[in-house]
Amino acid sequence: MKLLKEQNNFRILPTLIHQGKEVIINGQRMLNLSSNDYLGLANDTVLLNAFWQTVKPEEVKFSSSSSRLLTGNFAAYGELEDLLSSLFGTEAALVFNCGYHANTGILPAVCNTKTLILADKLVHASLIDGIRLSEAKCIRYRHNEYSQLERLVETHHKQYEQVIIVTESIFSMDGDEADLPRLVKLKQKYPNILLYVDEAHAVGVRGTGGLGCAEAYGCIADIDFLVGTFGKALASSGAYIVCRQVIRDYLINKMRPFIFTTGLPPVTLQWTSFVLRHLAGYQAKREHLAAIGNRLRAALREKGYSSASVSQIVPMVAGESATALQIAKELQRKGFYALPVRPPTVPEGTSRIRFSLTADVTDEEVEKLISIVNDNR
Repeated sequence: MKLLKEQNNFRILPTLIHQGKEVIINGQRMLNLSSNDYLGLANDTVLLNAFWQTVKPEEVKFSSSSSRLLTGNFAAYGELEDLLSSLFGTEAALVFNCGYHANTGILPAVCNTKTLILADKLVHASLIDGIRLSEAKCIRYRHNEYSQLERLVETHHKQYEQVIIVTESIFSMDGDEADLPRLVKLKQKYPNILLYVDEAHAVGVRGTGGLGCAEAYGCIADIDFLVGTFGKALASSGAYIVCRQVIRDYLINKMRPFIFTTGLPPVTLQWTSFVLRHLAGYQAKREHLAAIGNRLRAALREKGYSSASVSQIVPMVAGESATALQIAKELQRKGFYALPVRPPTVPEGTSRIRFSLTADVTDEEVEKLISIVNDNR
């Protein structure tokens, strides 16, 4: 801990009071720019009240009390999974307790020593842990460097029964995007290539129906493991995979975090289904979110901050951890709760402020934020 403190990388848990899109810490009210509530639905009391009108009090259950393979497989699970497979147009869907469970469980279940995983260098920690838990050989290619990935596939595909390319669609720290059409084209060249895409930060905010980048690019059917979460833009809890029926059946029998975990509360599943049914109707929110993201990125570039972001996640790279901490404190003093992201979450020397925009942030609030960010020239 002493070393972490010396390196300005020591963390503590903040005590927050949430009031809509704002948080209060030690009596100071700030606009929350560190939330993953991308559509602002977690604060939508009208939506929540409408949901409660759809469930009878005697049907509300706050615990499943068991794993799904015992007595925890309530009807709400089937309703949600049927809805997911219908929306995505896939054979099947399977719901998990969280994105971390999904990513640490799927790959170990479907991989063996005859599997090669080719993973983007910047995939989420949960995917890295899932890879480590698997029996597969792994090579991590440089971030979004598809020429290197193509060479790796060409060199190694004949040596393995299956090769799984693993990527996020929108990357959680840089806010940039994978080239899904190119990855699909690469996959289609070889009979033993599978594609795993984590859409955690794209679900809700991309696609005409809010189903993510795969919907936006029309390639849902070309992705073997299409994974997403409910705990961000959908303002709920849990995660899912939409896939072929054979994959769903295999995961139910082989995926340890699924088999040995108490199921989600039925009321949570009901709420998730309720939000999903409304998701296509939030296009105006998606358009506003895209617009304020574009405005903030353009302003930061004018101030000398380079960024590859194309999404609602807009990083402002400060460099050293001490610098990022200082900038965060100044932003918070002026009413913006934007947190520093430091190693090991990001590489040394790339500590940053990670602005995480939501649809209930106004144009005026973005302009005020821009006005107080110092130049980096």
